[in-house]
Amino acid sequence: MEDLIENFEYSDRLRVFAHQMIPGGSHTYAKGDDQYPVLSPGFIASGYGCHVWDVDGNEYIEYGMGNRAVGLGHAYSHVLNAVRTELEHGCNFTRPAKIEVDCAATFLDTISSAEMVKFCKNGSDATSAAIRLARAVSGRDLIARCSDHPFFSTDDWFIGTTEMNAGIPSAIQQLTIGFSYNDLDSAKNMFARHPGKIAAVILEASRGENPQDGFLHKLKRLCHENGALFILDEMITGFRWHVGGAQKAFDIVPDLSCFGKALGNGFSISALAGKREFMERGGIEQNVNPRVFLLSTTHGAETHAMAAAIATMHVYQQEPVIAHLVRQGTSLKTAIAEIAAAHGLSSHFGTSGYPACLSYFTLDAEGKPSQTFRSLFLQETIRRGLLAPSLVVSYTHSDEDIAKTLDAIDGALAVYKKALEYGVHNYLVGRPSDVVFRRFNGPKEATEAFSQRETVRRVRAET
Repeated sequence: MEDLIENFEYSDRLRVFAHQMIPGGSHTYAKGDDQYPVLSPGFIASGYGCHVWDVDGNEYIEYGMGNRAVGLGHAYSHVLNAVRTELEHGCNFTRPAKIEVDCAATFLDTISSAEMVKFCKNGSDATSAAIRLARAVSGRDLIARCSDHPFFSTDDWFIGTTEMNAGIPSAIQQLTIGFSYNDLDSAKNMFARHPGKIAAVILEASRGENPQDGFLHKLKRLCHENGALFILDEMITGFRWHVGGAQKAFDIVPDLSCFGKALGNGFSISALAGKREFMERGGIEQNVNPRVFLLSTTHGAETHAMAAAIATMHVYQQEPVIAHLVRQGTSLKTAIAEIAAAHGLSSHFGTSGYPACLSYFTLDAEGKPSQTFRSLFLQETIRRGLLAPSLVVSYTHSDEDIAKTLDAIDGALAVYKKALEYGVHNYLVGRPSDVVFRRFNGPKEATEAFSQRETVRRVRAET
């Protein structure tokens, strides 16, 4: 394959400085060096549409799009123009800005099942506020989260349920319990084991699979029968499943729902929305119930982020964004299945999830999930001009981008096939990537990993 990318000299130098100053070398665990192979770009310099350029000048078609935060594309002109205009007026004031009302009105017009909304900066802000509100409304402590869904918040109530629970008091860890998606009996048994103690159930409406046999509606009914609130986390499904969120796609009205990521096309804004009877507990007008310190963030109402959100929502309302995402994702899913079959890899590599939010699986020779083979696939797609920790598309992924992507995946799977036959460590340079949620780090590997490049090149030539 011609024009393979293997120069990461500047990135490699920056990594050393980054790890000296920043725990983990980045400010988001999912973006950390441990999530990528040794041969990978460490730092991005710029992006436009679905293309990004690293600090060494290498160009990539990006998938994942800022951990799904960029739905329209990097530096999308309509959004940037709105942000530039708003910044000329200042970005943060002592009293509310008019744009806070405008943004709330646009949001509630877009997410029509919500009656009130409050904005913040991160998804964790919104989900944790929803949990606090549910506890205040119900007077209960326990939170039930879907155990099949991987992430809800950086805060203690959720992180305490993961392998990275160091620093979380055991008493807090015990306040969050789990149930299974599309398994109503698991939820019923959970309520039976903790009668009158569960404040809320929180889950994503879908991770790609559809709710079966009315699962969401039956779960909501079960919550209400047991005095618990029903909360949907729409960080990922919002602005990918439907303009009105997955709640619109599945025709269900949650008590509370949480949005973020694509809401501002990469700008920092998230939202807690829901029914008035619950949301007004965080206001200053109702005087029957104790007040809830719902959300109060200095930067939650930055005007440029709200301008970005308004502009983003207008694009989704006026243009076929969702249809484009589904079409391009479906094209990828169909063609990748054909490519994998052509290489005899259907039992080892494939895609999963909703077309607008695809992920992929990598299995070893025994058919078991493999971080090592994931790292090899990442390494080989990076060498061919893709940055694809997932296969999440944006509005700016063109047919040409999809065609180039498929060519790169074809080349990467050819190497994957050889690695199954001759040994993956003959093709992967350095250590494999790792999962985010792990209790301990593995032993540090010496920097001699980079010296494996010549050995890998030799093995490739011989096979």
